[in-house]
Amino acid sequence: MSTQISVDLQAATPPYEQIRSQIASLISLGDLPSGSKLPTVRALATDLGVAAGTVARAYKELEAEELITSRRRAGTVVNERPQPVDTSEDLLAAVDHLWALAAAQKVDAATLKALVARRERK
Repeated sequence: MSTQISVDLQAATPPYEQIRSQIASLISLGDLPSGSKLPTVRALATDLGVAAGTVARAYKELEAEELITSRRRAGTVVNERPQPVDTSEDLLAAVDHLWALAAAQKVDAATLKALVARRERK
C-alpha cells in the first residue's frame, strides 16, 4: 500500500493531510477494501521518509472519520464501508449541477474555471 502513497514535502498541504487524503481515497475507491490491514505507523513513516507522528496524526484523523480502526497488537484495519461509488458518474452529476448553478447566476465558463482553480489551491 505504501507504494500508492507519496508525500511532497514542498507542498503547501501538510504531510499528514496528504497521507490522510490519499488513504481515504484508496478506501473510497475500493483499492483498500474493508478488513485490509494498514502498515504500522513506524513502517509507513519509514517508507515515506516522514516522522512517525505525522503518520500517527493521519491515522488518528482517519479513525475520527470512522474509515479505519487501530487496536493494540491487532494493528490498523479498514472499517466496513458501503460499496464503492462510481465516482465518474457522481462527478459528472456534480459538474452538471455546478454548470446549471453557474448558468442560473449568469457566470461564464472562464469565471467558473477561475473559481474552481482558486478553490483547488486551498
